Amino acid sequence: MYKFLLNETGLELSEYAVAAALVAIAVVVAFTTLGDAIGIRLNLLADRIN
Repeated sequence: MYKFLLNETGLELSEYAVAAALVAIAVVVAFTTLGDAIGIRLNLLADRIN
């Protein structure tokens, strides 16, 4: 049992999974925010042209 508790190979995999999930969430939030900002700027530009 002691040897099992000291084995961290499974822990490494779960840490990578959590890190990958956090990176994916950050990318989605960044692209969503960037997309909204671009849409706002394009609408302002279209209003100025009209």
